Amino acid sequence: MNQTGGTAMGGAHWAHFPHQADMGVRGVGPTLAAAFEQAALAMTAVVTDPASVAPALAVDIDCEAPDDELLLVDWLNALILEMAARHMLFSRFEVGLDGRHLHATAWGEAVDIEKHQPVVEIKGATYTELKVVRDESGRWLAQCVVDV
Repeated sequence: MNQTGGTAMGGAHWAHFPHQADMGVRGVGPTLAAAFEQAALAMTAVVTDPASVAPALAVDIDCEAPDDELLLVDWLNALILEMAARHMLFSRFEVGLDGRHLHATAWGEAVDIEKHQPVVEIKGATYTELKVVRDESGRWLAQCVVDV
């Protein structure tokens, strides 16, 4: 079952793609940063409807990796860590990239079982189906499989 999220400015959007017992997350955007933001939103959508998560609290995240693909995995795993440690879900992301360094802010709120009705807990982002590329139209795609 493929699911996709709404299209934002510049054609940015997120999608899920099936992968055995796990879930693929994909972000597409006019910039690499936008694709990373959409991949994070797709990851939230594995757990709950992102529209149900109020962007009430901001959390800063920094990552560094030798290439874009490893940076995507590090970014998603940093978010998973923050979700687990803070018992939060995130619904808004602002990613800034400076070479191989990522600085981001994620906005969200504490998990409320009744409000968010979480479906699964994400254990980690993996290297399976890992791809960060620019397509022929110039749009960026950032994807990987998350372990649920």
